[in-house]
Amino acid sequence: MTNYHISHTTRYRYHEPVSLCHNEAHLLPRSLPHQLCLHSQLQIQPLPAVCHEREDFFGNRVSYFAVQEPHTLLEVTALSEVQIVPRDIPDLRSALAWEEVGPHLRHGLDSDVLEVRPFLFDSPLISTSQVLADYAAPSFSSSRTLLEATHDLMRRIHWEFIYDSEFTTIATPLNEVLEHRRGVCQDFAHLAIGCLRSLGLAARYVSGYLETLPPPDQPCRVDTAASHAWVSVYSPGQGWVDFDPTNDQIPTDRHITVAWGRDYSDVTPLKGTILGGGEHVLQVAVEVRRREGAK
Repeated sequence: MTNYHISHTTRYRYHEPVSLCHNEAHLLPRSLPHQLCLHSQLQIQPLPAVCHEREDFFGNRVSYFAVQEPHTLLEVTALSEVQIVPRDIPDLRSALAWEEVGPHLRHGLDSDVLEVRPFLFDSPLISTSQVLADYAAPSFSSSRTLLEATHDLMRRIHWEFIYDSEFTTIATPLNEVLEHRRGVCQDFAHLAIGCLRSLGLAARYVSGYLETLPPPDQPCRVDTAASHAWVSVYSPGQGWVDFDPTNDQIPTDRHITVAWGRDYSDVTPLKGTILGGGEHVLQVAVEVRRREGAK
């Protein structure tokens, strides 16, 4: 088991006072069979007049808060302690042939299938297309298992695309990401999901953190870390299986899950509405650190 301390600070500096803001955050990690959230809290400045937590449609923890006094700085820090039990890498050859999965998901009536149906269809930021199906096709050859094919798709995205934090925004269409072969983890997760759904498969977007290991004898710099995103595909009989195309990895013990949904819009770390403020400057600092003595 590995214990992690996560600190995620979002800071908005406004050029003019904000008189009122309403916000929603997906910043507190879920507890899962392989992951236990030992402790989590939000620290918010200025202090909110209203603050509460709820569970959304996907079972994620959602924090709502409202600041009702004038302010030019909003700072939200999520502090969490999480324990991770390493997951075994699944046998990629033991899954169903990928051609069998789509019809099973479309026509099956058992509760597991009904729960994954929302992840078969278009979502606000991901539209299925023949272009995406064509890109996926070399990985999904006849009779290949679903997990073997998804693993190959993950590897192709990792090696064929350039990580470029300046090229895209969250609103950049997938066809531009595909055309220019560049983007960030959110783009690569969206691309993989779009490819899988375009073949009739169920895929969801997972947000969280990845422990980034610094070079030997150097401390981990806070500003080199960030929130992360990857993809999960549904395999009948095995459940959801995660793949990280940004890093060409099947997550085991260094990925920390915060939330999942159809795409980024379902699990945006922090969003809201404000009255006033004018232009603003946004700063984000994330630190993922193993607790001393944890193994």
